[in-house]
Amino acid sequence: MMSLRENTQAGVLADGTSRISCRGQQVYQFLGVSSFCQYTVVPDTSLAKIEPSAPLDKVCLLGCGVSTGYGAAVQTGKVEKDSTCAVFGLGAVGLAAVMGCKAVMAKRIIGVDINPEKFEKAKQFGATDCINPKDYDKPIQEVLVEMTNGGVDYALECVGSPSIMSAALESTREGCGTCVIAGWTETETMSVQIIKILMGRTLKGTYFGGWKSVKDVPKLVEKYMQKKLKLDEFITHNLSLGQINAAFELLRNGQSIRTVISLEDS
Repeated sequence: MMSLRENTQAGVLADGTSRISCRGQQVYQFLGVSSFCQYTVVPDTSLAKIEPSAPLDKVCLLGCGVSTGYGAAVQTGKVEKDSTCAVFGLGAVGLAAVMGCKAVMAKRIIGVDINPEKFEKAKQFGATDCINPKDYDKPIQEVLVEMTNGGVDYALECVGSPSIMSAALESTREGCGTCVIAGWTETETMSVQIIKILMGRTLKGTYFGGWKSVKDVPKLVEKYMQKKLKLDEFITHNLSLGQINAAFELLRNGQSIRTVISLEDS
């Protein structure tokens, strides 16, 4: 019997079917929720009752990316005040991780990305330093260890690349460093030198930032409504459903952070 997660990844509900069809054929729904349709059927674990006045074209970002990165820092990683952090990848998940580190008053937040055009935005979210691995002739983990005199206290991987996951772990401080994997990959294998763990580091993974959707998403919405959580700043484009391929191209080219798709204006 497939687990709920396996069913979700397969695009079906707990009974192995989707409630959506088109011309007599089953339509699979993204992560058990569905995307780009006005009505759907979801499991109760995917349903959260939120503040009715919350703008849906903003809080939709809490369905995954922003909540995952923010939670990776504050919920799973439990980043501490005055700590030193490195965030690998400055897309929406990474920027949310930066935001989480700042929220708990980390002293130094280093953003790592091969696209320097993302650095200004990262600093707006709270990054104190931004570095491009392409600017160095040594592995980025060695650069970070030198920059921080021994390694960062927390590393948050928000790319989904096994090699970057390994680099993130190796960038943390011996004895007390914590690495949280928030980037998504299903089929690849991460390589870990056992000594890196034996020397006292902690390696964690996070799914949806460690939040429980039914209980925690309404609280995140409330934080946004109280202006304690950024969402608007993640949205770089608003497009209609008919422009969805252009939205994917913007994402693929690194020109957007999040594009909100309107279903009404297709």
